Amino acid sequence: MTTAVRFSRVSRHFGNVRAVDAVDLQVAAGEFFAMLGPSGSGKTTCLRLIAGFEQPTAGHIEIFGETAEGVPPYRRNVNTVFQDYALFPHLNVLDNVAYSLMVQGVAMPDRHRAAEQALDLVQLPGYGPRRPGQLSGGQRQRVALARALVNRPKVLLLDEPLGALDLRLREQMQEELKALQKSLAITFVFVTHDQGEALSMADRVAVFDQGRIIQVGSPEDIYQRPNTRFVAEFVGSSNVLPPAFVQARWGRDAWASLRPEAVTVGRGDGIQARLISRAYLGANTRLALEAEGLRLSAMVPTGQPLPADGDTVTVSWAPEAVHFMTGEE
Repeated sequence: MTTAVRFSRVSRHFGNVRAVDAVDLQVAAGEFFAMLGPSGSGKTTCLRLIAGFEQPTAGHIEIFGETAEGVPPYRRNVNTVFQDYALFPHLNVLDNVAYSLMVQGVAMPDRHRAAEQALDLVQLPGYGPRRPGQLSGGQRQRVALARALVNRPKVLLLDEPLGALDLRLREQMQEELKALQKSLAITFVFVTHDQGEALSMADRVAVFDQGRIIQVGSPEDIYQRPNTRFVAEFVGSSNVLPPAFVQARWGRDAWASLRPEAVTVGRGDGIQARLISRAYLGANTRLALEAEGLRLSAMVPTGQPLPADGDTVTVSWAPEAVHFMTGEE
């Protein structure tokens, strides 16, 4: 399979700060690849290194087999969609979308035709005469996407582009972005701190922390089989079971991950626990429990009969729900 983006031991330092620290990474052509991590983890710096807005302190970057370090952004077949959209308020939508083609010297009829096609792609036909100030947040996001797609880049970089949208619109745009990526077969590299976005859209996810990639895998791998405590706790909520607890039950000197939805709460066989509190989350209720000195979380369907806070219950889970982690962090 063709590699769209390759990092080989890439680092980017800002003084004593290692924003990116010896990262190895491969993104396949046509893949929807998500970079997930907290603020300051290095994911956005990696995106900027692909775009050419930053240059590596060390290491090697390739984009479709061509060396990228030292190549300016305008010479890379890569476009970026930013969180703030960066639309020109004095230009109408059509000229915003066509701007890069104008810079390249494309004649007005041709660039406007291409811009109209890009607006059709993002479901904004006929919006060309409007100004950005006349659009909703979701519409401005679509215009920014159309502007990035108008010259059909090989790699589209998305820097938390849905962060400013409300929940309903964000979920709608997640579906539309994934469908658009599949139809265009363009490589998407998506940066986010929202694990729900990464899991719902990406073919593969790289989890970042402190300038390094901690784990790369499919959304299912990342969620169900985290390598480290950091991944287990950052990607969704997890019950992280300490080695002493694991050793006593399974004879293994390792940390383990147990997702809250895998925990069954009742009054039959199992480990005794005290129900501390509950939080209503709509379709589910999250329970906070204390068992053998551990704080555990359980996710149960809302409406399931539950004892009162402070009562004793039993908790249990299927053996296959426990994942033993190999990493040290």
